[in-house]
Amino acid sequence: MASIRQRSGTWQARVIREGFPAEVKSFATRSEAQKWARHIESAMDGGGYRSGSGADRMLLGDALDRYSSQVSPSKRGHLDELIRVNALKRTKMAGYSMANLSPAVVAAFRDERLRTVGAGAVIRDLSLLSSVINHARREWGVTTENPCQLVKKPPAPSGRTRVLSAEEESRLLTSLAPVGRRNPELLPLVQLALHTAMRRGELLGLRWEHIDLHVQTAYLPTSKNGQPRTVPLSSAAVAVLLQMPTNGSERVFSISAHALAAAFKRATGRAGLAEFRFHDLRHTATSRMADKLPNVIELAAVTGHQSLQMLKRYYHPSAVALAKKLG
Repeated sequence: MASIRQRSGTWQARVIREGFPAEVKSFATRSEAQKWARHIESAMDGGGYRSGSGADRMLLGDALDRYSSQVSPSKRGHLDELIRVNALKRTKMAGYSMANLSPAVVAAFRDERLRTVGAGAVIRDLSLLSSVINHARREWGVTTENPCQLVKKPPAPSGRTRVLSAEEESRLLTSLAPVGRRNPELLPLVQLALHTAMRRGELLGLRWEHIDLHVQTAYLPTSKNGQPRTVPLSSAAVAVLLQMPTNGSERVFSISAHALAAAFKRATGRAGLAEFRFHDLRHTATSRMADKLPNVIELAAVTGHQSLQMLKRYYHPSAVALAKKLG
């Protein structure tokens, strides 16, 4: 039987059961204390009890710290996730305890973020936040519900359809000419992206030991979906690789992801390509390959897409070209 007593102007409920840690909590009224005590006793009797006295007081900022050190390192692309985790730690929301992290708090965070970034970034933030809370519930003894499940996400933005025209490609490649540039690897990297439709991470992870120029293949031990795959190389891709010095290095490209992002942004600025991202090269390459590989299964084998739905997001046929095919 729970004990209820008045103490320092509040009502304190204490539940003591054999085989369970003592639970103590204070309330403004006696009825609230009694209601809580009955809930705890019922949970203990029914086998659904979880002690969250300490875990629920954990600040979201501390949970984010713990998640970034214990969970994020085991993920592919963890560096990008750490950037997002650190951004969440700088928000006002990070100062709330897990118990006080309500849907209203999360919704206020969503609305504030939408003033400075797009809907896609906010959706990714909410997804990461939900993952952190769910992990805390499963592994760290947090008993509060996940407020993200009750918060409406902003409408997802439509997929990007930006592809390079032949004239834009010429301007981009000219801007990447290594003469006088600090990143001579950027030109062959972009060329290889256009010839293979490989992702940025796949390109930066390429190793010479996994490339066979005789049979024209590049083996990827890991890809975005976690499965290895072998990428067929066109004669144009082989020509790019043949022109690259190996210098005894294991990696084909030594440039880091952050250095690539900065250098590519400067290059697109010189080329006058507004809002063109490195990932748009994959859209461009996939759309071009579709003309050579009308069999979607073969096309997906080259690009690494595991479903037709995902492949469709990267294939952007020209209406003019389709009209010509129709006759």
